[in-house]
Amino acid sequence: MGHDLEANKRSAIAFYRTAYLGDPAAAVEKYVGADYIQHNPAVEDGKQGFIDYFTEMAVQYPGKQIEFVRAVAEGDLVALHTHQQWPGDDEYVTMDFFRFDADGKIVEHWDAIQEVPTESANGNPMY
Repeated sequence: MGHDLEANKRSAIAFYRTAYLGDPAAAVEKYVGADYIQHNPAVEDGKQGFIDYFTEMAVQYPGKQIEFVRAVAEGDLVALHTHQQWPGDDEYVTMDFFRFDADGKIVEHWDAIQEVPTESANGNPMY
């Protein structure tokens, strides 16, 4: 059975938005499978590590905002490209990759983050 690519994209966005905006436990309960493998070295492996990280982030950085620029799905993977605005005028571009199980639940995550520079040699936006 193949993956529902559009449903997986919607789930990845909803998962990220829910966690990012302050309710990581609800995000995990609704969108994560039995096991969760984390590849970001700043976040502990497993569901509780994810919940703890995003709970602390909500306390330390209230008012942060996220825009989902694009979502791409192929096979069991979804990639999200985001633009994040944090307190203090910090802006970041992220690339997040989620692997889904056969039930449409997130079971693995990788990411990369880069601060938006104040100058660009080419003048092109990062998102």
